[in-house]
Amino acid sequence: MLLDHDGYLPVYAHVTEGNVAEIQIARALSLPKGSIVVMDRGYSDYKLFNRWTKEGIHFVTRLKENADFGVWEDRPVPKGSNVRKDRLIRLNPFVAGASCRQDLRLVSVWDEENQREIQLLTNLMHLSAATIGAIYKERWQIELFFKALKQSLKIKTFVGTSPNAVRTQIWTALIAMLLIKILQQRSTFGWALSNLVALLRWNLFTYRSLWEWINRPFNTPPETPPDQLELFDLDSISQPT
Repeated sequence: MLLDHDGYLPVYAHVTEGNVAEIQIARALSLPKGSIVVMDRGYSDYKLFNRWTKEGIHFVTRLKENADFGVWEDRPVPKGSNVRKDRLIRLNPFVAGASCRQDLRLVSVWDEENQREIQLLTNLMHLSAATIGAIYKERWQIELFFKALKQSLKIKTFVGTSPNAVRTQIWTALIAMLLIKILQQRSTFGWALSNLVALLRWNLFTYRSLWEWINRPFNTPPETPPDQLELFDLDSISQPT
């Protein structure tokens, strides 16, 4: 899943079997120059980082625990921030898989909530270390998106068990979530996502204008739809001869 920071809406999704590595999908992505990709360690690939850097695509991710690198510059750390270290590094080119020969940046930030130090690897050189930490913190939005998807829509259990049935239900849930998020953003009511989903369920068989209801959900709905077509008994309609 690729989540756009502008509105936290999904812009790309790819559904595979569980044994397909995430990094295989990342390698196939075509991203515009200037993009900043934020991801966890499951997407670490030094060859990919090397390619992105050459293409003008930026990334922020967690450093692998077994990464082998050399430090060639220590940058000053801002006072009063959660930044512990700000270094320029080069990966050891003789280590298997370390095919990134670009200069990279290692920013160590303190995670107060979990009482741990997080080491962030990036090719962003022009932003402050504190901004790098703030960018990585935004990655949590994709976790919140999946959490909302699982809590609001029924994808824990499946109607069918064939690959096509499972994929259909997942894609249906993603489309529904996208539409609900758009409604949430366009509304002036200030909906919580869970409340919006619940009230949409309750009003499925209530006739009302969606765009009026989304801003005034507690107004009384009309008793009958305006200009509703009449229903006819087909048996009572004479057929032309």
